[in-house]
Amino acid sequence: MRVREIVEHFLSRATWIDHTKTVDKVIIGDPDADADRCLVTWMPNMRALEAAVERSFSLVICHEPTFWNHRDVIDESDGEARAKRQFISENGITIVRNHDCWDRWPNVGIPWAWAQFLGLGDKPAATGREGYLHCYDVSPVTLSTFARGVASACSPIGEPAVQVTGDLDRLISRVGVGTGCACDVDIFRDMGCDCSIVCDDGSCYWSVIQRAEDMGHPVIRVNHGTSEEPGMVTLTNYINDCVAGVSAEHFPHGSTFRLVGADIAPDVK
Repeated sequence: MRVREIVEHFLSRATWIDHTKTVDKVIIGDPDADADRCLVTWMPNMRALEAAVERSFSLVICHEPTFWNHRDVIDESDGEARAKRQFISENGITIVRNHDCWDRWPNVGIPWAWAQFLGLGDKPAATGREGYLHCYDVSPVTLSTFARGVASACSPIGEPAVQVTGDLDRLISRVGVGTGCACDVDIFRDMGCDCSIVCDDGSCYWSVIQRAEDMGHPVIRVNHGTSEEPGMVTLTNYINDCVAGVSAEHFPHGSTFRLVGADIAPDVK
């Protein structure tokens, strides 16, 4: 397939997309290039791009920006952006972004993949914010036990500990799940959730997290990369299963941060 046909495969099926505003497009490279294989990764950082060159991939499909801003606008005064563009061009790499489509792709897109990865199932009890936010019913469990389960699930992708606010002994039974900047604790509370799982890019501490704590609403927070890694696995699988003539390989990003420090009991302030 040509690169532009791969882009159109997703856009033509994503009825929720405004084609005049979406960031889902060819970010850099040749839309008419033939492509029979691609490297799928959450963010096309230099580590991923160097891996693409080493493995002879000319097409990278990503979820997040290449040039560190949502619309991938290159500031010509930014030497780092120019250098990255030059590396991409000199190595013949084409980058396609699949963000708006995959954020709401039913059953396997970002929020669904994250919830399934956490063992919450594939049928949310409720959804909000145009499908970005999901709510799942769980058997009553203490916040501490549930948070440890989240950390255990996330450990293989680089985040063996999670941030938690709230009473660790409190029983929870309705969990809000969101990723990226779409996380909104107030909407989760309106949906009847008694605990929210959010990511760092969508939850400023002094406003979102502190407000939730003052309202008595427990919050579990993970890294943005952690929460969306499962969605990159499902995107890879989808391309292999549904995009004829193209094989995809997943390049893991995982948690952006590595946790370094002393062991501290979770109830110590």
